[in-house]
Amino acid sequence: MDQDIDVPPFFICPISLEIMKDPVTIPTGITYDRESIEKWLFSGKKTTSCPVTKQILHDKFDLTPNHTLRRLIQSWCTLNAAHGIERIPTPKPPINKAQIAKLIAGAKSQTQQIKCLRKLREIAAENVTNKRCIESAGAVDFLASLVSSYEESVDDHDHDEFESARVIDEALSLLYNLQISESELKSSLGKDDKFTASLTRIMQRGSYESRAYSVLLLKSILELADPLQLITLKPEIFIETVQVLNDQISPQATKATLQLLINICPWGRNRIKAVEAGAVPVLIELLLDSPERRPCEMILMVLDILCGCAEGRAEFLKHGAALAIVAKKILRVSQVASERALKILLSISKLCATPAVLQEMLQLGVVAKLCLMVQVDCGIKAKERARDMLKLHARTWKNSPCLPPNMVLSYPA
Repeated sequence: MDQDIDVPPFFICPISLEIMKDPVTIPTGITYDRESIEKWLFSGKKTTSCPVTKQILHDKFDLTPNHTLRRLIQSWCTLNAAHGIERIPTPKPPINKAQIAKLIAGAKSQTQQIKCLRKLREIAAENVTNKRCIESAGAVDFLASLVSSYEESVDDHDHDEFESARVIDEALSLLYNLQISESELKSSLGKDDKFTASLTRIMQRGSYESRAYSVLLLKSILELADPLQLITLKPEIFIETVQVLNDQISPQATKATLQLLINICPWGRNRIKAVEAGAVPVLIELLLDSPERRPCEMILMVLDILCGCAEGRAEFLKHGAALAIVAKKILRVSQVASERALKILLSISKLCATPAVLQEMLQLGVVAKLCLMVQVDCGIKAKERARDMLKLHARTWKNSPCLPPNMVLSYPA
């Protein structure tokens, strides 16, 4: 565009300071470009006020197209085409809540439900505003009801099992990709245990895709749960969560599952529930095969939490390679991983220090690794933990023939 052209100031959006392509007027009387005001309102920052007047907007979808201004801008663009200004196209009418509600109301049979879900997914894929419009039209409750009917549809011989599975797959995919707001997660999905129980059943019997989406949704829901909900989680959740980890459905599902365990295990008896579900050996095997930094750190974080109870430490020591695998991650992954690994070893050496365990730590090279930690620059906390362990068992370890001579010299006094 020719820099010498004077653009009428009322063509400029107050937020982006660019020529408006789809001017809309909000209840405060100020006109903005639709894309700019929608980004402002639906950015996830809980911004619900007019950018200019700062007045609260009670309905974020109350955006009235300013057709007169749009036609003026289009005419101005046409008149200045010789200066390199392209005429803005007439925008497609946005989706509204009434259209979404009508679409949902017509989804009675399984075939209609699949068509509805695919149409909703298509609408949601266009922009964030459409996602919020779908949410505000009551679609989350509709999708949750489809997911919660999973067990009924499987047991109902009048329903096609394959079609039922497709409905569940589509509903879970859409629920996850809608990026539901925190308020809706709490009010629609986290208000009772029914939906959580449904996700647990799908994690047990659903397709790989449905199981992955179930754990991703479960993580989002439980991140917002209150302490009472967290301490009363049923053992089945831990059993199916550990199974998802064991099956390694996808890297995204694995990370979500690890984060879920990090969030819920510290509460109540959840550590013991996770241990009884078989989490410890599964985590150790995952740690052995994990080449990436972040998953490795997360696995060590969960193991650290589980080793905070006697049952977790007992399961840890049952695994023949646990000590060696954890010690191997020290100084090889990251400072976070090293600190977590040392916390695990400190728990074991303080609370499970039988002669057999101490001898095993020597033979596996764990003590040599601790001596190395004292010498290198590895962070103050990590160095202190290594030194504490070495001092704690100096009588057993310091003069052992299993310890390399060069390491004996670095043994703390």
